Amino acid sequence: MIQPGNVFKDNLAQLPSTEGIDPVDGQGAVRASIENKPGKQGSLAVYHYLKQAFGSLDAKVAEHGLAVFAEHTADVPNRPGAHPNVDRLVEIAAGGEALRIDVIHG
Repeated sequence: MIQPGNVFKDNLAQLPSTEGIDPVDGQGAVRASIENKPGKQGSLAVYHYLKQAFGSLDAKVAEHGLAVFAEHTADVPNRPGAHPNVDRLVEIAAGGEALRIDVIHG
């Protein structure tokens, strides 16, 4: 497990990469795919790391993910919807449904 700092770019440098991930709910529905493309690579790396380090995405894991997102987490209240993958972690940390993370291998 990494020790997240206050700067997302620094945290991102510690994370593995993959082709994509699918956060999946308890009924097996994909909540939102995160693909390896510009603008999504940071979220992809964070979710992939959470899968490797913890296996699934519950409230405690979501809290750790929010720490990894660093300054982007602090930006969520100011810009609703600007960071949907961070918003998802905020929702789970606040008691939302836990998710399974499926890794997509290219």
